[in-house]
Amino acid sequence: MRPFEEIVAEHGPVVLRVCRAMLSPLDADDAWAETFMAALRAYPSLRPDSNVRGWLVTIAYRKAIDQIRSAARAPQPTVAVPDIASRDDMPLHPDTELRAALDALPSKQRRAVIYHYLADLPYAEVGRLLETSESASRRSAADGIANIRKNYTRGSTS
Repeated sequence: MRPFEEIVAEHGPVVLRVCRAMLSPLDADDAWAETFMAALRAYPSLRPDSNVRGWLVTIAYRKAIDQIRSAARAPQPTVAVPDIASRDDMPLHPDTELRAALDALPSKQRRAVIYHYLADLPYAEVGRLLETSESASRRSAADGIANIRKNYTRGSTS
């Protein structure tokens, strides 16, 4: 098996994109770290023929869901959080309208869009993660993109 450091270097940016699609930048950094801590513990028992990217994206998705659930139960802070410098060339101030359009999608469409367009997973792997067929995952992603285009006006030329 490859050294785990190579796995982090190769798939770290994809995992961070998935985390940032679901969470705020600060929470995404935490979910990214938790993803790789969990992956490091499980990596020695991973089958050699496994799709490492899909495996990591699944862990990242679950860590993000854990954070969302935890945040829903936690008291909300009243002090504004200062901006932090971006360490990965991603914008510090994300497009909130695009984010709202993504968040408004049904769960299966949102996950299909994240897995295929942000994590760059093939539709067969997206289907496996969504527990559906490749063609159904392709349809979910296409419907998701169509809904985003319909609801996201900032990027249009109309």
